[in-house]
Amino acid sequence: MKEALAFIEGHVSFLVVSHVQPDGDAISSTAVVAWLLNKLGKTAVLANESLLPSRLSFLHRFDEIQSLKQTKIEGTYDAVIAVDCADFRRIGELSALFAPNAALLNIDHHPTNDGFGTVNVIQPEAAATVEILYDLIEQAGIALDLDCATAIYTGLLTDTGGFRYSNTSPRVMEIAASLLAVGVSGSELADHLLEKMTIGKLKLLQTALSRLTFSDNLEIGWLYMTKDDLRECGAVPEDLEGIVNYALNVDGVEVGILFKETEAGAVKASLRSAGKADVAAIAQSFGGGGHVRASGCTLEGPISSATALLVEAVRKALV
Repeated sequence: MKEALAFIEGHVSFLVVSHVQPDGDAISSTAVVAWLLNKLGKTAVLANESLLPSRLSFLHRFDEIQSLKQTKIEGTYDAVIAVDCADFRRIGELSALFAPNAALLNIDHHPTNDGFGTVNVIQPEAAATVEILYDLIEQAGIALDLDCATAIYTGLLTDTGGFRYSNTSPRVMEIAASLLAVGVSGSELADHLLEKMTIGKLKLLQTALSRLTFSDNLEIGWLYMTKDDLRECGAVPEDLEGIVNYALNVDGVEVGILFKETEAGAVKASLRSAGKADVAAIAQSFGGGGHVRASGCTLEGPISSATALLVEAVRKALV
């Protein structure tokens, strides 16, 4: 933490990045870092390679986060802060904006993080990257306001599945309580982020569930989405979030998988585990990574062959 604060103090302006296809923790962490830098008298350019989830538009400085899919970002940056990126590849095309000798602060909670930063703050025991940032702000001696508290709560809420996943530690609940004391509306955030869905997501879910398949022993369940499904359902990429859980939540299923065909012809796989299998290790064997119970990877080829390959790897892991 002290090294991270010294890193921030040692520079005036920063590029702040999070992982491709950002989730609640990635965007919330970006917002929290922007808030902290402003409090410390620093300036920042906030960026992500992908389109941003519109459901997070209520977050502090969300409108300032530039998407490389929509905006050309000029220049190169000597000081970079990467949040919630399990490895350097997860930064995506934004890495082209780094100066050749750029100093990089890597703040993350994924156990598969390979320590790609000049300074690394990696805490696998943290439920979300925002939990680490909460501690960093405490270390800096800065009092939280409602904007920052809301962003931290959002990251905790989404990465713990509404405080239901096994990563919901006593520390998480202590932090959540302190954020509620600041004035965060936990019920409104839970309703907006966990309960409501667009009509596009509903149609996408209907399509995915019609394809739900199980292994013979019911320990593995998987769904798939083609590259045309989003357009035909009137959905956007963020609508895919959480669909994999419908495979995992079936009684008896140990690993749920969602296969998503990309425009480039590859297949992205999201894996979720009930606890018997280490899906981080499985994902790593295919060049991906993540958490023991929630990970992802990319496979080449059509969905049929990608499905056969990954399901077999999961089957072996469950033996």
